[in-house]
Amino acid sequence: MIATQSVLPLFRSSRTVSVLSATRVICLNSYRISVRTVTAMVGSDASAAASCFTPDHVAGNWFSVPNLRLRDHRFTVPLDYSREPRASLNITVVAREVVAVGKEEQPLPYLLYLQGGPGFECPRPTEASGWIQKACEEFRVILMDQRGTGLSTPLTASSMLQFKSAKDLADYLMHFRADNIVNDAEFIRVRLVPDAGPWTVLGQSYGGFCAVSYLSFAPQGLKQVLLTGGIPPVGHGCTADSVYHAGFEQVSCQNEKYYKRFPQDIEVVREIVQYLAGSEGGGVPLPSGGILTPRGLQLLGLSGLGSSAGFERLHYMFERAWDPILVPGAPRRISHYFLNAFENWSSFHTNPLYALMHESIYCQGASSQWSAQKIRAENESKFDAIRAAKEGRPVLFTGEMIFPWMFDEIHALKPFKDAANLLAEKKDWPPLYDVSALNNNKVPAAAAVYYEDMYVNFKLVMETASQISGIRLWITNEYMHSGLRDGGGEVLDHLLGMLNGKKPLF
Repeated sequence: MIATQSVLPLFRSSRTVSVLSATRVICLNSYRISVRTVTAMVGSDASAAASCFTPDHVAGNWFSVPNLRLRDHRFTVPLDYSREPRASLNITVVAREVVAVGKEEQPLPYLLYLQGGPGFECPRPTEASGWIQKACEEFRVILMDQRGTGLSTPLTASSMLQFKSAKDLADYLMHFRADNIVNDAEFIRVRLVPDAGPWTVLGQSYGGFCAVSYLSFAPQGLKQVLLTGGIPPVGHGCTADSVYHAGFEQVSCQNEKYYKRFPQDIEVVREIVQYLAGSEGGGVPLPSGGILTPRGLQLLGLSGLGSSAGFERLHYMFERAWDPILVPGAPRRISHYFLNAFENWSSFHTNPLYALMHESIYCQGASSQWSAQKIRAENESKFDAIRAAKEGRPVLFTGEMIFPWMFDEIHALKPFKDAANLLAEKKDWPPLYDVSALNNNKVPAAAAVYYEDMYVNFKLVMETASQISGIRLWITNEYMHSGLRDGGGEVLDHLLGMLNGKKPLF
């Protein structure tokens, strides 16, 4: 489909703009584009259709949802910022501008939101509510679909099949980490914010990891930084082992809490595990073509044990695990409802980038070597589902962990098994953080730290926070990892108050 859109005026000074490189800081030459109308291809990747020069910023028309006005900005950015612009492939990154109705032309400060993940797109507002409503009281909010997600050259279970080899895919995916997400943010900032001024960044979960990378390598682009459940380990090498050591301990606590809430589910889960283990092939077919095994069942903890209402949703899912016996003597079967709910719970079929890139977010100059699988082996006496069912113990769910066997059992991930193995063995990952820069941080920063966060371990968070000069922490157990979403505007308001003087130091 072809549509006509207008290009925003890009008036920038003659100085060069520093942009984070994977290995060094590089400079992009400035150029000027006059206001004119162009014909642009509508889709997730306009740049893929044209190898010749195209304007690097195309703005769409305003549209409305209740009490909000929105418009999309499409940016043509380099896949690889370390190469000369004409030598790199281009991708599209889409950022959605959101303002309260009537504020379209007001000179509001900008707030960039970085979504959790990796591999998940920004929220799609359907009305003015929650933290977005709060933010729009004083900011022009920018919802950037991180590269590879949403409308930003999405890497899906179908689009990634275009690569001819696992190596080609792995080489492509190496450009989809926090370093290049920050590069994209800086590329957008100098083209979108008047006079290329700094903006506020709000990072949720993995978005917070990206914000700490931003503090490390491009603090000149930041007015202030707000982190919610997203302070990463910043040690050199691969920190995944320490993350998963802490993760298995925390997820054990969450399992204990779950079964205290719903003790009747202990037997339900054991029965399901025994049924799966006794089935032909060690599991039952899933609607998409994969297989549900006992260890696959344990993956339900990824979403069920760490977010608000997760316990309840998990329990209600187990309520309908079995088909009713309608005909006397008919064999017992796990219901299609349950199998379908299991697949929809995980999002691997819609967001496979999460599984492919997850362990790499902890790597700087070292490989992950399937860290979660390695640490699980050290805890197998507790997390062996079949053994637990036989011994009459509660079957424990796992947490935010990706295992190599998932690329055999989950249909959407099967084509990418070899690429996943290459990424797990990759050693030359570029740096994601600069501890020296964090020690000398001058950007105002505040963070909501959730004491019982299953995804981001409290002890590891505190170790990193001690390395970020000037950061203020709000430590709370009132919210889980999803506090920004669950708390309406309260979490954002609290963090802003810590930086604007409403909540002074005491």
